[in-house]
Amino acid sequence: MDVKAVITDWGGVLTSPLNEAVAHWIAAESIDEARYKAVMREWVSQAYDARGGILNPVHGLEDGSLPVAEFERMLAAELRTVDGRPVECEGLIKRMFAAFHPVEPMYAALRAARAAGARIALLSNSWGNDYPRELWGELFDEVVISCEVGMRKPDERIFRHAVERLGLAPAECAFVDDIEHNVRAAEALGMVGVHHVDVNTTIARLGELLGVRLADC
Repeated sequence: MDVKAVITDWGGVLTSPLNEAVAHWIAAESIDEARYKAVMREWVSQAYDARGGILNPVHGLEDGSLPVAEFERMLAAELRTVDGRPVECEGLIKRMFAAFHPVEPMYAALRAARAAGARIALLSNSWGNDYPRELWGELFDEVVISCEVGMRKPDERIFRHAVERLGLAPAECAFVDDIEHNVRAAEALGMVGVHHVDVNTTIARLGELLGVRLADC
């Protein structure tokens, strides 16, 4: 089937890279970087382990079963500053992602794709983010946020939910994500996966799939 829609992730695709935002926060609050990375490596690994991610903090945060404030409390309890001080839990996630900024070429490419007739949807695993919804009104036909639907990537159900909201078959949808595990899960369902590594490559690939020139947007 021809690709008729683009379903895209938000953080790391429509925003600046996650690691850049986290690095800015780590520097600003003098976080012990090695300790943070060790905690997140364990938590994220567990969250993508099909044998039992449901009790994992990342899994719970993303599917909405763990309140944001509780996740912040749990994460702050695991962290320290470089001089051994505790990390403030309140507002932790907002501070972690404060350096996120929109990637305008990606927004422009999606607007151009939509103007050319493609359907555009957002599919995001939420970390309790303050999403810039004011930028989305004229961009997305559908918005699926994990904590709002009680499912998270890479669960097959959330991909099916997004595709069904668009009224299309999986093979008619390209899925863009910076996490390769999520891309492979979408491909297993029959979607066309686009692993986002850099903006120019992603835009070129989407233009190729849609038969529309997006590179100059």
